[in-house]
Amino acid sequence: MTIVPQPDRRALAVLRSLPVDEVRARIRDGARLGKGPGPSELEFAAMGTRCRVSFQGGPGPEAVATAVIDWVGAFEARYSRFLPASWVSQVNAAAGGDWLPMDAEAEGLMRLCGQLAYLTHGALDATALPLVQLWDWKAARVPSNAEVDAARGMVGWKNVEMAPGKVRLAKLGMAIDLGGVGKEYAVDQVILLLARLGVASALVDFGADIRVLGRPWDGRPAWKIGLEDPQKPGTAWTHLVIRDGAVATSGSYIRGFESGGRRYGHILDPRTGRPSDNDVLAASVMAPSCTQAGMLSTAACVLGAEAGRRLLLATPGVEGCLVTGKGVVGTARFHEHVTT
Repeated sequence: MTIVPQPDRRALAVLRSLPVDEVRARIRDGARLGKGPGPSELEFAAMGTRCRVSFQGGPGPEAVATAVIDWVGAFEARYSRFLPASWVSQVNAAAGGDWLPMDAEAEGLMRLCGQLAYLTHGALDATALPLVQLWDWKAARVPSNAEVDAARGMVGWKNVEMAPGKVRLAKLGMAIDLGGVGKEYAVDQVILLLARLGVASALVDFGADIRVLGRPWDGRPAWKIGLEDPQKPGTAWTHLVIRDGAVATSGSYIRGFESGGRRYGHILDPRTGRPSDNDVLAASVMAPSCTQAGMLSTAACVLGAEAGRRLLLATPGVEGCLVTGKGVVGTARFHEHVTT
């Protein structure tokens, strides 16, 4: 007799509580699909940013758009910290208490967060949400030293306990935020989805996190990607030529606030509990995956120009640059990808 394993009842309850239909409907209602003789252009708002998917081929524009929106909607419903019923919010609500079930995808994301904390020596830590909430750049308030110290006490990936199929935040008041990896992971997964659908050529751009598939539809041998000038937002200071893979850009030059004659950006350094304070205005990284490119670009912004460049140089298969107030610091072969 074959015994079929039964799904964990608690895990099923968590999945049923996710607001998937609501998020998909919200994305779908605000989406715009442009169809023409060239590529189809799907634009929508999700995960707190503007998303654009340009594609050609596949089962048809409407079918591709529906598949993308369905996947992104389900992903946001699971992992957005802004949705009280999301899996992430349920994990945070249980901090200091019971374990919460997680499926294979959630477990993979959590293990990825652990790897990022280790590889960046704590410069990226998904448990930094207490600090993110404290340094709310929209509130434009500088917290006290005591507040920063209290929030720092809740931060540390070492306090995330994991076992097969379940996770627990050990300290009451801990909270995770997948904002440092989720959007980039979503770009990679949408590219894989498009490839499965038979799309031959595509560019996925979720808030300046970009990955390409195939060759451009206009016959060019490579894609041309502009890098925004942090000192003149809305304009490109240069362009990159890529034939495969991803480009991600990070920087605090737009989101932040000023107080007492000093500017505080939105990218935090979990090690100090304060906004990153160095000479890096923006960092752009080319890598095989958008997840890797996004992780490295954000880490470089936190580490500073010298340490950030060392991190990029030590990572096989990537090239990148850091824009500072004094100029651009790039990896050894970054210039080979630059074009006008």
